[in-house]
Amino acid sequence: MDSCYVLGNDAAIALAEYVAGSVEEFANLMNKKAEELNLKDTHFVTPHGLDEEAHYTTAYELAKIADYAMNIKEIEQIVKTKSYTVNINGHSKNINNTNELLGYLEGVYGVKTGFTNGANRCLVTSIKRGEMNVICVVLGADTKKDRTKDSIKLIEYTFSNFQMVDLKYMIEDEFDMLAEKSKFDIIKGINNNLKIDLEKNNITYYPVNKNDVKDIKIEIEIKNSLEAPVYTNDKLRNVRSKDR
Repeated sequence: MDSCYVLGNDAAIALAEYVAGSVEEFANLMNKKAEELNLKDTHFVTPHGLDEEAHYTTAYELAKIADYAMNIKEIEQIVKTKSYTVNINGHSKNINNTNELLGYLEGVYGVKTGFTNGANRCLVTSIKRGEMNVICVVLGADTKKDRTKDSIKLIEYTFSNFQMVDLKYMIEDEFDMLAEKSKFDIIKGINNNLKIDLEKNNITYYPVNKNDVKDIKIEIEIKNSLEAPVYTNDKLRNVRSKDR
C-alpha cells in the first residue's frame, strides 16, 4: 500500500494487529521471515513502510522479497489486477492499481509502487517475456515520471542484452557424448563394465549476456580409475559450466 494513502496505512496496521496482536509483534514476524530469506540488509519496524530509522532494506533485497511474494498465488493475482470493484455499505467503488507500467509495458504483471518523504518515488516491477522472468527495482526517484522512465530503461536493457540459455539441454548433450566414449579401469573388479548416468539436473534456463552465449562451455570430468566395490549412486564427478 502506498504510504501516501492514509487509509492503506490504517489497513496495514489493522491487519498487523489482527494477525500478530500488535504492530511490534508483526514486525518480529516480518524480521523472522527476512532472516529465513537470508536478507542481511533488511529490518522491519512497521507494516506500512513509513519512514523509521530502523526500518530499511536495499534494492537487491526488495527484489528477493518480491520474488518470494510472487510465488504466492493470491499475491500474484492481486498485484497483476489493473482495477477492481468493491462494495462498501451498499455502494460500489472502483479501485485502480497505482502501477503505471501494468497494462502499458509488454510483459509487466506486478508488483508495487511506493512513496515516502525519505524514499521518494519507488517502483518494483515484475516482467515476463518468453522464458525470461525479471524483477526490476527503482528507488529514490524524484518524480513518478522519473521512476517510470528509469524502470523502462532498465527493463528494456535487460531484455535487449540477455537471453535465456537452456543449460540443462547443453549439459545432457555433453554428458551423452562423454558417456559413449568413456572407458573405465575398475581395480579389483570382476570387469570394467560400468553404466553411468547424470544425477537429477535441476538447472534449466539461465540468463546470459547475448555476447557471451557462444563462449559457454560445459565441462564434465569423470573419474575413470576406480577401485571395487563400486556402488549404485556413487558420485564420480561434478558438472561445471563457464565462459571460455
